[in-house]
Amino acid sequence: MRILVVEDERKVARFIQQGLEEEHYSVDVAHDGERGALLAETQGYDLLILDVMLPKLGGIEMTRRLRASRLATPILMLTAKTATEDKVAGLDSGADDYLTKPFAFAELLARVRSLLRRGSTEKSTVLSIANLELDTVSHKAKRGERAIDLTAKEYALLEYFLRNKNRVLSRTIISEHIWDYNFDTGTNLIDVYVNHLRNKIDNGFEKKLIHTVRGVGYVLRED
Repeated sequence: MRILVVEDERKVARFIQQGLEEEHYSVDVAHDGERGALLAETQGYDLLILDVMLPKLGGIEMTRRLRASRLATPILMLTAKTATEDKVAGLDSGADDYLTKPFAFAELLARVRSLLRRGSTEKSTVLSIANLELDTVSHKAKRGERAIDLTAKEYALLEYFLRNKNRVLSRTIISEHIWDYNFDTGTNLIDVYVNHLRNKIDNGFEKKLIHTVRGVGYVLRED
């Protein structure tokens, strides 16, 4: 899943980015509200994490702007402010959740997972199709009784397929959610990763789950 972090404190932003990437999320970072709003409006994110105190455009103003443009992406707001009225202002601006600094990274991850489930048709922490399962908390995958060892990108790709099972996904859509906005769509890297993933989850099983839709992209489904 693809996340945008908007945080002007660069050490904090890097800490959040590194932690999320270690959990197999694709992460972009902006250091001011104007840049953050532009990315949020033009790129396809699954979640936004915004600091309240941002240069150029504050987090609350940015949230209002995004909601006014009908952007429904879940928003987690971060702030050092602890007063109830500050939390109310953030939530009333259109944020979906609120986390006060300093925070434990484990709590941030739990809130991220919760918001991503809220915006997905899959509400469980275990995603599945046929006898294929992926635990989004432990990051363990298996098909039947066979454990599947995944790289970070393969995990991200499988999670995205499972959250969008039975939906045909174009290479462009896949690149937008699994790689950052600088990804070169002219390469065949997506096909390479899909083939690697297909070898791991389909080889040895009669029922194939990853299917190529010629001229369009790929779909995860039971035939």
